[in-house]
Order: sequence, then structure tokens, then C-alpha cells
Amino acid sequence: MGNREKLLAGARRCLEEKGYLRTTVRDIATASGVSMAAIGYHFGSREALLNQALFAAMGEWGEEFGGASGGFEELWAGKIRSFEEQRWLWLASVEAFVHAQSSPELLALLAAGQREGRRGAAAQLREVPEGAVTEEDVRSLGSVHMALLSGVMLQWLTDAQAAPDAREIAVGLRALAERVESAGAGRAERPDPHTDR
Repeated sequence: MGNREKLLAGARRCLEEKGYLRTTVRDIATASGVSMAAIGYHFGSREALLNQALFAAMGEWGEEFGGASGGFEELWAGKIRSFEEQRWLWLASVEAFVHAQSSPELLALLAAGQREGRRGAAAQLREVPEGAVTEEDVRSLGSVHMALLSGVMLQWLTDAQAAPDAREIAVGLRALAERVESAGAGRAERPDPHTDR
């Protein structure tokens, strides 16, 4: 393992143990057994190294769940397990989102990751390859699923005892779907006030 790989492994260990915001250059150097100067040489900055380590971990998570098959509740049960088993990953990602508000480079990386995530989620739910998913599904189905993922994840990080399980998420979504359908039907029955009779 070369110094670059050692630094990535050390940065990941630091993310797991200390999180994104509290990890220092010295922490990474100690965890990797590589000099602090090597961080600048190989990655340019502490932030760039942490970003690469975090995005690699998120990529691994995406690969694990992107190819998963099964029913909606089964998929969500797996995601919820990851909130518990890989809590460090989700905490580090939240810290990164906060830090990104003052880091245009990180904000751009996160935005690109969200775009990929929306497409991947839409493809998984439609059970089609990512290249076959429509832009409408990316913008609607993918966006809503990403919002659901973020919201449920924050609930699990904040209060795991009260956070919803997979069955409750499915029940809630069915109730929301019924509400959307009834609201749409009500609009269709009401005349448009801007149209002359």
C-alpha cells in the first residue's frame, strides 16, 4: 500500500472515529502512519482528502444498495440497518453538508452526488437500468425518494427509538398517496374560476 492509499485509509478511520469536522491533519497523519506533508503532496488539502474518503464510502454504500432487489419494505429495512451499523458515515455526511455551505468545491461535489443519487433511486424503484430512467422520474420519483432517505436518516440519528421502521414508512407513503390522489380529484371536480362558463 502506497502513501496515497494509506492516507485514504487513515482518513476513513478518522471519519469513523472523529467525524468530518473534528478530524485534523495530524489525526490523519497519525492514523495513516504517513507524514502531514504527504497530505498536501497527494491531495492538496485535508478537505480534499476527507472528501475523497467520504465519497468513496458513500459510493460503497450506493453500490451495496443500488443493486439490491426486493420489496419496498425490504429495501428500506436494509437502509435503516445502515443508519445503525454505519452511523459514522451518516454523521460525517451531515457534517459535510454543513461545511459545504462555506466550501464551493465540496458543495459542487455534493450536488453532483445528489444528481446521481436521484437517478439511481428512480432506476431502482422503476427496476430499470439507470440509462433507461426518464428525466421526469429522476426529477419526481428520484427527488422524493432522496428527500425521504435524508429525512428518515436524520430521524434515526436524532432519536432512533422513535424513528419510523420500514413498515411505518410504507404505511405513511400509502396514506400520502391517497391524500395526493384525493386532492387531485377534488381539483378536477372544481370549475376553474378563470374560465368563462
